[in-house]
Amino acid sequence: MAPSMHEWDAETNLFAHSVIGYAIERLQLPKDPHWGALPAEQLAEVLAPTVNPDGIGGLEALRIFRDVLMPACRPMDDPMNLAYVATSPSNAATMFDLVVSASSIFAGAWEAGAGAIAAENQALRWIADLAGFPSTAGGVFVSGGSAANLSALVTARHRYEQRHGRPARWAIASTEEVHASVRAAARVMDVDVVTVPVDDAGRLTGPALESALAAHGDRGVFAVVATAGTTNAGAIDELDAIADVCAARDLWFHVDGAYGLAALCSSIARDRFHGIERADSFGVDPHKWLFAPYDCAALIYRDPAVAPSAHAQHGTYLDSLDRGEWNPSDYAYHLSRRARGLPLWFSLATYGTRAYTDAVDASIRTAAAIADEIRSRPGFELLLEPELSVVLFTIDGWTKEQYLAWSRDRARQGVALVVPTSWKGAPCMRLCLVHPQTQAEKVVELLDDLSAGVSTTAIVEIH
Repeated sequence: MAPSMHEWDAETNLFAHSVIGYAIERLQLPKDPHWGALPAEQLAEVLAPTVNPDGIGGLEALRIFRDVLMPACRPMDDPMNLAYVATSPSNAATMFDLVVSASSIFAGAWEAGAGAIAAENQALRWIADLAGFPSTAGGVFVSGGSAANLSALVTARHRYEQRHGRPARWAIASTEEVHASVRAAARVMDVDVVTVPVDDAGRLTGPALESALAAHGDRGVFAVVATAGTTNAGAIDELDAIADVCAARDLWFHVDGAYGLAALCSSIARDRFHGIERADSFGVDPHKWLFAPYDCAALIYRDPAVAPSAHAQHGTYLDSLDRGEWNPSDYAYHLSRRARGLPLWFSLATYGTRAYTDAVDASIRTAAAIADEIRSRPGFELLLEPELSVVLFTIDGWTKEQYLAWSRDRARQGVALVVPTSWKGAPCMRLCLVHPQTQAEKVVELLDDLSAGVSTTAIVEIH
């Protein structure tokens, strides 16, 4: 019979130490890129006997996770995971995430989690200072870029209605290159999207924004969403020029920097974000390129005072809350929340901010070296000079099917995870480097592998 859920006995002590031991083992061992999804039927068969009236015990549950469930997942912190925007949490951040869970902190209200919230706010302050925000700026850690973008836009709409009243129809302005979560937020909020064309580098520019707004007639437009490091190409919009347009039209200026704004701490790329200091709000995901574990996104407001009037929840059971203190639940669309910013704070306190600068710079330098290598290779074309750590390139004669076949084969072999994308409607390969331990030599080996197929344009499927 399984032990009581809330009593600590000898059996609990044994499997607790086993869990901690596995966590340490997982951090020490090389990440296994051979891991990957298994068929649902196979996993269902393994899981079928696990949830029953008497339980199976902690040691057996851990064995199933270690031997079956974890290998059916793809580790996102593998240095050769170059797809999407992966993660590479520091050792300190990962281990402290265990402490956060064990501490059972409700971090929605100051009276319940003052110590944790104070530390989270210090980490937010570091990010706000990097952006040049005033000392009165503040925000909250939410689950991801989707939550950050939605919460910022809800705040923006609320401010617009306070100032100008409710229009017949709401709208925001952004480009096609904006992250999908922005359009998802628009659907959730039932607002329209004024699509602004990008320039040849995939950026939103001030003149293009002005033209699009003039054509739309400003009917109900309450916010502009720019991007500081697009997911697909790593492009940075013309933030300063966009800020000019927003200021002239009294529009909320939100910057989605889920991936790219981590480079605010970079000694190489900081100046590429000129104008971020003029944003009304921005988001950046520490679980992407600031070395925190999932799930963690920072939403920061230049003037946070408007957010509680948009988001604070009220009820007889909440009336006792001290609204004069900093209650994180008032700054996004949530109430319950874990102190998800604590692992970032702990890692910053452990290693120091200079370590973050060095780590982000390492990815940018590696991306630049890979871009140089691609540029020098016959049969390869570098599509854009990387502004951050995304590299887009094509191989002469290759089709979308060929890119996909190579990608799937190398993933199955456990060589690397690289997935194709498209640029200006044409298929291409995309590398995204966020792990400071990704070695340029290893990526060059991938290019060598791809080079072997350059002269064989008849390749349709790679076995």
